[in-house]
Amino acid sequence: MEELLIVTTGGTIDKIYFDDKSDYQIGEPQIGTILRELGVSFRFSVIPILRKDSLHITDEDRELVRATIAAQSTEHVLVTHGTDSMVQTGQVLKSIAGKTIVMTGALSPARFRGSDAEFNIGCAIGAVQSLPRGVYIAMNGLIWDPANVRKNVAANRFEAT
Repeated sequence: MEELLIVTTGGTIDKIYFDDKSDYQIGEPQIGTILRELGVSFRFSVIPILRKDSLHITDEDRELVRATIAAQSTEHVLVTHGTDSMVQTGQVLKSIAGKTIVMTGALSPARFRGSDAEFNIGCAIGAVQSLPRGVYIAMNGLIWDPANVRKNVAANRFEAT
Protein backbone atom coordinates (compact mmCIF):
# COMPACT_ATOMS: atom_id res chain seq x y z
CA MET A 1 0.00 0.00 0.00
CA GLU A 2 1.60 3.21 -1.18
CA GLU A 3 -0.72 5.54 0.73
CA LEU A 4 -4.01 5.22 2.57
CA LEU A 5 -6.74 7.76 1.92
CA ILE A 6 -9.01 8.21 4.94
CA VAL A 7 -12.40 9.85 4.44
CA THR A 8 -14.33 10.80 7.58
CA THR A 9 -18.07 11.36 7.84
CA GLY A 10 -18.61 11.63 11.59
CA GLY A 11 -20.55 9.05 13.55
CA THR A 12 -20.09 7.72 17.04
CA ILE A 13 -16.34 7.23 16.54
CA ASP A 14 -15.94 11.05 16.61
CA LYS A 15 -18.67 11.95 19.13
CA ILE A 16 -18.02 14.15 22.14
CA TYR A 17 -20.62 13.80 24.90
CA PHE A 18 -21.42 16.63 27.30
CA ASP A 19 -23.62 14.60 29.64
CA ASP A 20 -24.84 11.02 30.00
CA LYS A 21 -25.06 10.20 26.29
CA SER A 22 -27.78 12.66 25.38
CA ASP A 23 -26.13 15.97 24.53
CA TYR A 24 -23.31 15.49 22.02
CA GLN A 25 -21.62 16.93 18.98
CA ILE A 26 -19.48 15.31 16.32
CA GLY A 27 -15.93 16.45 17.01
CA GLU A 28 -12.74 16.50 14.98
CA PRO A 29 -11.92 13.20 13.27
CA GLN A 30 -10.06 10.97 15.72
CA ILE A 31 -8.45 8.55 13.28
CA GLY A 32 -5.40 10.67 12.42
CA THR A 33 -4.58 11.11 16.10
CA ILE A 34 -5.08 7.39 16.74
CA LEU A 35 -2.79 6.38 13.87
CA ARG A 36 -0.08 8.86 14.85
CA GLU A 37 -0.20 7.68 18.49
CA LEU A 38 0.10 4.07 17.32
CA GLY A 39 3.14 4.98 15.21
CA VAL A 40 1.95 3.44 11.93
CA SER A 41 4.62 3.13 9.26
CA PHE A 42 2.52 3.94 6.20
CA ARG A 43 1.57 7.28 4.71
CA PHE A 44 -2.01 8.44 5.07
CA SER A 45 -4.07 11.52 4.42
CA VAL A 46 -7.39 12.43 6.01
CA ILE A 47 -10.21 14.17 4.16
CA PRO A 48 -12.98 15.17 6.60
CA ILE A 49 -16.18 15.44 4.54
CA LEU A 50 -19.01 15.38 7.08
CA ARG A 51 -19.54 15.64 10.82
CA LYS A 52 -22.87 13.90 11.13
CA ASP A 53 -24.53 11.14 13.06
CA SER A 54 -25.17 8.56 10.34
CA LEU A 55 -28.92 8.70 11.01
CA HIS A 56 -28.76 12.21 9.51
CA ILE A 57 -26.69 11.36 6.41
CA THR A 58 -28.72 12.07 3.28
CA ASP A 59 -28.55 10.67 -0.26
CA GLU A 60 -26.83 13.92 -1.24
CA ASP A 61 -24.22 13.37 1.49
CA ARG A 62 -23.63 9.82 0.22
CA GLU A 63 -23.13 11.17 -3.29
CA LEU A 64 -20.61 13.70 -1.94
CA VAL A 65 -18.67 10.87 -0.25
CA ARG A 66 -18.80 8.78 -3.44
CA ALA A 67 -17.69 11.67 -5.68
CA THR A 68 -14.87 12.65 -3.32
CA ILE A 69 -13.45 9.12 -3.21
CA ALA A 70 -13.87 8.62 -6.97
CA ALA A 71 -11.97 11.86 -7.66
CA GLN A 72 -8.88 10.74 -5.72
CA SER A 73 -6.11 8.70 -7.36
CA THR A 74 -5.47 6.66 -4.20
CA GLU A 75 -6.43 2.99 -4.59
CA HIS A 76 -6.74 2.15 -0.87
CA VAL A 77 -9.48 4.00 1.01
CA LEU A 78 -10.71 3.76 4.59
CA VAL A 79 -13.99 5.49 5.44
CA THR A 80 -15.00 6.21 9.03
CA HIS A 81 -18.77 6.32 9.26
CA GLY A 82 -21.56 6.04 11.78
CA THR A 83 -22.84 2.49 12.14
CA ASP A 84 -26.58 3.12 11.70
CA SER A 85 -26.42 3.86 7.97
CA MET A 86 -22.99 2.50 7.05
CA VAL A 87 -24.55 -0.27 4.95
CA GLN A 88 -26.51 2.20 2.81
CA THR A 89 -23.41 4.30 2.13
CA GLY A 90 -21.46 1.13 1.32
CA GLN A 91 -24.03 0.25 -1.33
CA VAL A 92 -23.54 3.68 -2.96
CA LEU A 93 -19.74 3.32 -2.91
CA LYS A 94 -19.96 0.05 -4.86
CA SER A 95 -20.28 2.13 -8.03
CA ILE A 96 -16.60 3.14 -7.71
CA ALA A 97 -14.29 0.89 -9.72
CA GLY A 98 -10.58 0.26 -9.24
CA LYS A 99 -10.35 0.85 -5.49
CA THR A 100 -10.39 -1.15 -2.28
CA ILE A 101 -12.69 0.72 0.10
CA VAL A 102 -13.18 -0.41 3.69
CA MET A 103 -15.69 1.30 5.95
CA THR A 104 -15.49 1.18 9.72
CA GLY A 105 -16.76 3.00 12.77
CA ALA A 106 -17.32 2.41 16.45
CA LEU A 107 -20.14 1.48 18.76
CA SER A 108 -18.69 3.80 21.41
CA PRO A 109 -16.70 7.02 20.89
CA ALA A 110 -12.95 6.75 20.30
CA ARG A 111 -12.46 9.12 23.25
CA PHE A 112 -14.06 6.57 25.63
CA ARG A 113 -11.88 4.09 27.48
CA GLY A 114 -12.60 0.61 26.19
CA SER A 115 -13.97 1.86 22.85
CA ASP A 116 -13.95 -0.56 19.94
CA ALA A 117 -12.61 2.24 17.69
CA GLU A 118 -8.92 1.29 17.67
CA PHE A 119 -9.69 -2.40 17.13
CA ASN A 120 -12.06 -1.65 14.25
CA ILE A 121 -9.58 0.77 12.66
CA GLY A 122 -6.79 -1.82 12.89
CA CYS A 123 -9.00 -4.49 11.38
CA ALA A 124 -10.01 -2.11 8.56
CA ILE A 125 -6.38 -1.20 7.81
CA GLY A 126 -5.45 -4.87 7.53
CA ALA A 127 -8.46 -5.46 5.30
CA VAL A 128 -7.83 -2.52 2.96
CA GLN A 129 -4.30 -3.82 2.31
CA SER A 130 -5.20 -7.46 1.71
CA LEU A 131 -8.62 -7.58 0.05
CA PRO A 132 -9.27 -7.34 -3.69
CA ARG A 133 -10.87 -4.22 -5.12
CA GLY A 134 -14.39 -3.63 -3.88
CA VAL A 135 -16.28 -2.21 -0.90
CA TYR A 136 -16.26 -3.80 2.54
CA ILE A 137 -17.38 -3.12 6.10
CA ALA A 138 -14.99 -3.96 8.95
CA MET A 139 -16.81 -4.18 12.29
CA ASN A 140 -16.67 -6.44 15.33
CA GLY A 141 -13.56 -8.26 14.06
CA LEU A 142 -15.24 -9.38 10.83
CA ILE A 143 -15.27 -8.21 7.23
CA TRP A 144 -18.61 -7.90 5.45
CA ASP A 145 -19.94 -7.18 1.98
CA PRO A 146 -22.43 -4.29 2.39
CA ALA A 147 -24.96 -6.36 0.42
CA ASN A 148 -24.93 -9.14 3.04
CA VAL A 149 -24.82 -7.40 6.42
CA ARG A 150 -27.01 -5.36 8.73
CA LYS A 151 -26.61 -3.69 12.07
CA ASN A 152 -28.49 -5.53 14.80
CA VAL A 153 -29.36 -2.56 16.99
CA ALA A 154 -30.67 -4.69 19.88
CA ALA A 155 -27.47 -6.78 20.05
CA ASN A 156 -25.27 -3.75 19.15
CA ARG A 157 -23.31 -5.64 16.49
CA PHE A 158 -23.19 -6.36 12.78
CA GLU A 159 -24.47 -9.69 11.43
CA ALA A 160 -25.16 -11.47 8.16
CA THR A 161 -28.50 -10.89 6.47
